[in-house]
Amino acid sequence: MSRRGLVERKTKETELSVEIELDGRGEAQVSTGVPFFDHMLETLAKHAAFDARITCKGDLHIDQHHTVEDTGIALGSAIDQALGDRAGIARAGCFYFPLDEALARSVIDLSGRSFLHWNVSLDQGPRSAMDLSVLEGFFKALADKTRANVHIDLLTGRDFHHGTEAIFKSFARALRQAAALDARIAGTVPSTKGVL
Repeated sequence: MSRRGLVERKTKETELSVEIELDGRGEAQVSTGVPFFDHMLETLAKHAAFDARITCKGDLHIDQHHTVEDTGIALGSAIDQALGDRAGIARAGCFYFPLDEALARSVIDLSGRSFLHWNVSLDQGPRSAMDLSVLEGFFKALADKTRANVHIDLLTGRDFHHGTEAIFKSFARALRQAAALDARIAGTVPSTKGVL
């Protein structure tokens, strides 16, 4: 059974296409017009071990907000689609990831209920790379559309690049754990309710 998601989204602000394969090898082709964000999305795919093709044409002449948030909406929708009824998944994941002085922790429950806890304090890097203020919006959109309870804490870190990359890697590894198929519960939904 293939766990794929394909989402196309077009608004007056962005035009997006996201295709993912949850059981991939971490290969990604990404083009959003924001090179640092592309690097973070490639990092996400690599560490979550899903294959992805993500393209976005957005109103970057205004700012990065619509491009980054709408990518979160489309990617979260594609992940939700790929998860299907969520039968047989591990459901929850937790991962700490260090990068030099930065240490990030992400905890995910693919519970069907969305929530984002965001505890990140980080110095802004060069705005030409990526505006730090849009990161929370990306993860909020991703959590909402994936229908996941997500807690992200940057426990230590000052450098913009190190902190942001540690966050994406910890999130990716937690997602990889949560979305993994568990042969012991194959065909059943990991909930006492019988549905997620």
